[in-house]
Amino acid sequence: MDRRSIIKQAGIAGILAAGAAPAVHAQAAIRWRLASSFPKALDTIFGTAEVFAKQVSDMTGGKFQISVHAGGELMPAFGVVDGVQNASVEMAHTAPYYFYGKDPTFSLGCAVPFGMNARQMDAWTNEGNGFKLLREFYAKYNIVHFAGGNTGAQMGGWFRKEIKSVADLKGLKFRTNPFAGKVLEPFGVVPQSIPGADLYPALEKGTIDALEWVGPYDDQKLGFNKVAPFYYYPGWWEGGPQLHFYINDKAWNALPAEYKAIVQAASAYANTSMLAKYDARNPIALKQLVGSGTKLRPFPQDVMTAAFKSAQKIFAELSDTNPEWKKMYGDYSKFLASVNAWFRYTEGTYDRFMQSQKL
Repeated sequence: MDRRSIIKQAGIAGILAAGAAPAVHAQAAIRWRLASSFPKALDTIFGTAEVFAKQVSDMTGGKFQISVHAGGELMPAFGVVDGVQNASVEMAHTAPYYFYGKDPTFSLGCAVPFGMNARQMDAWTNEGNGFKLLREFYAKYNIVHFAGGNTGAQMGGWFRKEIKSVADLKGLKFRTNPFAGKVLEPFGVVPQSIPGADLYPALEKGTIDALEWVGPYDDQKLGFNKVAPFYYYPGWWEGGPQLHFYINDKAWNALPAEYKAIVQAASAYANTSMLAKYDARNPIALKQLVGSGTKLRPFPQDVMTAAFKSAQKIFAELSDTNPEWKKMYGDYSKFLASVNAWFRYTEGTYDRFMQSQKL
């Protein structure tokens, strides 16, 4: 190839490259605030919002900045739905089941007792009707949502005393999510709703008898093992809790198309990274906890069975009284039944075999 041809092609390539440059470079600078429901000390669950914000900044050349604020900084940890709905902040990062009191239907976007695991939630929201149904529901709160991470199946929590049967639950002051609390109330449990940053002092002072948060990595950081010796599993109320980024609909609609695509891509990245962090870090933390004296215990079978029956009763009652719940749960439960049958033959059988082997 002669020199003139090389120059000519290089010139054309340069023109094409310039023409193909992302339109994002021409966009005006944008500044948003994100209110988290989580304490800053947790690099996993709180850190996921920071991962999201960094991705947005990187993909816009720093022109779209989102400052991330821990629970309590801008508003109470459980006040973020109101904050986004009323446009006090542009967006939030939270666990939807915190807002059971507004409408139990919120929980279906996160986790319900004996519900889907992380992969099943992804399947329902991405390939089933979940995303569409959630968008319709959140529209009533001026919210546009995106997936904001998943912890995977959680532990059942830290208890001062051993739980040997359903009878041992009577009178127990237990910090858990609101839906799990409703399921446990018939057995005499006194549910407590406390933000993550306030959990250790509540357990230490005896304000509560037991609590659940997430799993070994976060729980070790928060020091629960120093106060309560018994660590129960599984967290049957959180088989795969999906967190969400909530965005005020007016703030969302004001974004240019390029920024909307970037927000969607950043949320997908953050969503995947959270579960990867927990899966990598929980095994190490669990070994350390057991090595320091933590006593692992499975929930007794009668507790699991009684809780399952209680949950099914509540689901049926909600379907009779709450049209929003009935609409979404009808679809959710059908998808769960189908995907659970599939997992029984593949994931479940494989996992049970592998977990019985010495590796």
